[in-house]
Amino acid sequence: MTIKRVLCPERMRTIPPQFSWVDHRLVQEPYLDRCDPPAAALYLFLVTVADAQGLSYYSDAALGRRLSIGLARLSQARGDLIRVGLIAYQRPLYQVLALDSARCGEARELAADEIDIRIGQLRAALGRTP
Repeated sequence: MTIKRVLCPERMRTIPPQFSWVDHRLVQEPYLDRCDPPAAALYLFLVTVADAQGLSYYSDAALGRRLSIGLARLSQARGDLIRVGLIAYQRPLYQVLALDSARCGEARELAADEIDIRIGQLRAALGRTP
């Protein structure tokens, strides 16, 4: 059995003030298994450059140069990350998403009382009463 020990105490990682390091669930849950290497490279780059809210705005040209991939391949990698639920993208803005959150814009089932409230709001907006 291997005993863990810090190899270089003077260089032990701490959480940086602007963000955190990569969530271990990327490996434990099959997020990365659903991505190919260019998509994983894009994700790592975005996690590295994102601010505390997970936001960054690198252009396609800059990302292609940094990752050494063509624009078509970058578009495919971005689509893969969106499909897996790791990022949101609205040109030119990227957002690295929390792993435990629902997908952006994902439909959810409404409770009956919430449906009634929304119908009432729509009727009021249209000037109709129940």
